[in-house]
Amino acid sequence: MVSPHGQYKQFMGNFHHPCFRQWKRYKNTRIFFNPMKHICILGGGRVGSAIAMDLSKDKNLQVTVIDKEKKMANWLKKPFEIDRRTMDLSDPKTISKIVEDFDFVVDALPGAMGYKTLKTVINTGKLICDVSFFPENPFTLNDAARKKQVTAVVDCGIAPGLSNIIVGYASSQMESIEDIKILVGGLPKNPDNILKYKAPFSPADVIEEYVRPVKCVRNNRVITLSALSELETVKIPGVGELEAFNTDGLRTLIHTIRARNMVEKTLRYPGHAEKMFFLRETGFFKDTLIKINDTMVKPLDVTTSLLFPLWRFKEGEKDFTVMEITIKGLRVGIKTTFVFSLFDEADVETGMLSMART
Repeated sequence: MVSPHGQYKQFMGNFHHPCFRQWKRYKNTRIFFNPMKHICILGGGRVGSAIAMDLSKDKNLQVTVIDKEKKMANWLKKPFEIDRRTMDLSDPKTISKIVEDFDFVVDALPGAMGYKTLKTVINTGKLICDVSFFPENPFTLNDAARKKQVTAVVDCGIAPGLSNIIVGYASSQMESIEDIKILVGGLPKNPDNILKYKAPFSPADVIEEYVRPVKCVRNNRVITLSALSELETVKIPGVGELEAFNTDGLRTLIHTIRARNMVEKTLRYPGHAEKMFFLRETGFFKDTLIKINDTMVKPLDVTTSLLFPLWRFKEGEKDFTVMEITIKGLRVGIKTTFVFSLFDEADVETGMLSMART
């Protein structure tokens, strides 16, 4: 079963972000709930490495990280007992063969590879936790997962992910929900470039947030808006003034939570959205081939190549993650507002960035 973990009664208390630690049976579906022996993490970037480090602390687990690059995050050193393997994961046949020897799989690959990887792992009959944030609808794999009696938990980041669990909890405490607003963002603590932004993962995955159509709920109807739309200024306690704009972060909440209005917005330093809007509208984010002189190129490839060194964190640089979720509705017949706030900073001791850990 492809599981949206926004369903609080099913998952709340069983989910240890960023990955489950145990497994049990839920009706006819297996859910990760007792100590497992061997875990395969597909993708050894900053996020995959953070997951590996966290899981390796459990002596009952054997953790293997597989990535096409030999170099992995600096913090993946002793005392963490992690098996590292170098392999190209672009071929589904390779992935099918790899995961045969593992009990559980974590998909921490780029979003462009996420759906294909999830489908492949489901067909092998392995339990999987996905953090790739792919653009496709995960529910299209529900029948395949049920047929294989596999639980595939998708969108296991901070938002979507932890935000779903929080909204699910609040929903379980209320008779009805009027409004849900999720504000979330990961930012460099001291921005030093013109875009006022840096990212610990592929620029292509960040750009996806700026181009992917946004689904939200207005007056009990699901509508589609443009990314970067409805820009507003917000003040976050302890952080200051940031800008917020629509992004497609509700995901499975649209299907699992009943609310009159529901929206998710990404937080950035003021001025960032305007620059991203300019790049998008002038074609720099297009993923189609164009001819320049005698060479065929994709504007997106050129843009990501230019942004990658600009957005890369330098040694010792710090970041932070902030999330604020406001939920309004009725509780025991009384108008009630829940506000959940999260603030997390880079780990000074290990050098792990907050955006990787959350």
